Amino acid sequence: MSNTPHELAAEFPNDHALLHDLKMNNAHYVTLADRYHEVNGEIHRIEAEIETPSDEYTETLKKKRLALLDEIAAIIAKAKADA
Repeated sequence: MSNTPHELAAEFPNDHALLHDLKMNNAHYVTLADRYHEVNGEIHRIEAEIETPSDEYTETLKKKRLALLDEIAAIIAKAKADA
């Protein structure tokens, strides 16, 4: 288990300016990023043993985080293609 948070800036290290632009101009991205941040924070608390839910719940959260990350990556890819 990693005790390092998976922040979006770390997941997309070469896209800081694009992430900022999306945050300022794309409401759907903001919604997804906010959800990602919430789920990611909960996973981080579990991995840091601050919270101790069931393994099933933890796996569900990790799958949700991955799905959100996939959606965010698609938005980033589209923004790059449109640039």
